[in-house]
Amino acid sequence: MQKIQMRWLRRLSPVTWVGALWLAGCAVPGDPPPHAVAPPASWQRAQPDANASPVDARWWSQLGSTELDTLIAQAQARNQDLAMALARVDGARAQARIAGAQRLPELTGQIDTSRQGRMGGQAAVDGNAHAIGFAARYELDLWGRQGALHREAQQGLRASVFERDAVQLSVTAEVASSWLQMVGLRERVAIACSNLENAQRVLRLVESRGRAGAATPLDLAQQRGLAATRERELARLQQQARHAETALALLLGLPEPTATSAAERTRLEALRISPISAGLPSQLLVRRPDLTQAEARLAAADANVRAARAAMLPRVTLTASVGLQGQAAGGLFDNPIYSLAAGLAAPIFDGGRLAGERDLAVARREELLGAYRAAIIGAFADAQTALDAVAGSDAQASAQVEELLQARRAAELSELRYRAGAETLLVLLDAQRVLYSAQDLDVQLRQGRLQARVALYRALGGGWRDEASVLAQGER
Repeated sequence: MQKIQMRWLRRLSPVTWVGALWLAGCAVPGDPPPHAVAPPASWQRAQPDANASPVDARWWSQLGSTELDTLIAQAQARNQDLAMALARVDGARAQARIAGAQRLPELTGQIDTSRQGRMGGQAAVDGNAHAIGFAARYELDLWGRQGALHREAQQGLRASVFERDAVQLSVTAEVASSWLQMVGLRERVAIACSNLENAQRVLRLVESRGRAGAATPLDLAQQRGLAATRERELARLQQQARHAETALALLLGLPEPTATSAAERTRLEALRISPISAGLPSQLLVRRPDLTQAEARLAAADANVRAARAAMLPRVTLTASVGLQGQAAGGLFDNPIYSLAAGLAAPIFDGGRLAGERDLAVARREELLGAYRAAIIGAFADAQTALDAVAGSDAQASAQVEELLQARRAAELSELRYRAGAETLLVLLDAQRVLYSAQDLDVQLRQGRLQARVALYRALGGGWRDEASVLAQGER
């Protein structure tokens, strides 16, 4: 094909070459690569730890829960957002094949048969006619328009693969975070049940003391109010737990939550809270699939700009055909014919359509350049926010250990003193409230510490690596 192309190029007249080269001088070269966004020198509040493990592709296994492993496997197989992302990859792969096919010659075959008869007059038109023909058409890619369109489609394929990876990372992190939310709410429900039972037990004690004349109606009303408050809080937490189960079922692609036996349920205290190696801020640019996706979209826009500029230049098309025709099938080879042609078409007046398409492509490229830079800045902000959340939740949890210990001791002592008549009910009620708040906060802080680590895993890319470039190369 290259020999044929060079032969036809040598046959073009000098006038054609001069005009084409003059028009080529009007084309603007490709834009320079975008200026990089300078990464931070280091992460703030990052805690270096020699035992910190790097983020890998199965980061959720660091939590140490087989229940979570099963749920994430189900989400990766059933989640509908991920299924749509996979379908978009298939569509982009087909589009890349279409763009690549336009760079190759187009060959068509045709078989015709007809019969003519005379309805009157003297014309001798009676008889059958048969024809077989083949036609080839090829457009010389002198200015790189077809190549630019193919590169645009290839970059679109890469972007769709990166988008799929970003969706998968997002779904995985959302499943882990929703599961932790559900586990935490279940434990908070259990604490609320325990405190409700404790409030009812103390209520029975106050009622007994009231019958003996050792407790006032005010004491009885206060304790009954506390028991009612515990019952209301229990109902609220149970509702939130059901909502969390429904949200998790949605991520798993299920119409309703699935029942989990009490023996299979994981407790937050059984999960590992391990240090995470955040690495250097500059490494984040190759860790996150959404950043690579934005970069691929920008590269596709660059190729589209080149294609739009090349569309304003002349096009050279080569055509060739060969055919057989005759009135009888056996005489087809008696009249073989062929034709060869070359055509040059240049836009003269189109009302500014081509210039508008070029300007549209340039504007789209500038938009994607801004989106790429914004994605980089947003990625740095996500990682820094996640690191701050990890450090802050760890500091709160460290202080809360002592708070819970003292709340338990105060509640035990206040009840003993109340039974002995050495303390008022008001002190016991206050100690109960403090203990319940400390227990509930303990679960929330542990859940928050785990969710902060999930957010950090997600912000750092979840151990993702760019494996789509090999795939894109194979689609050429």
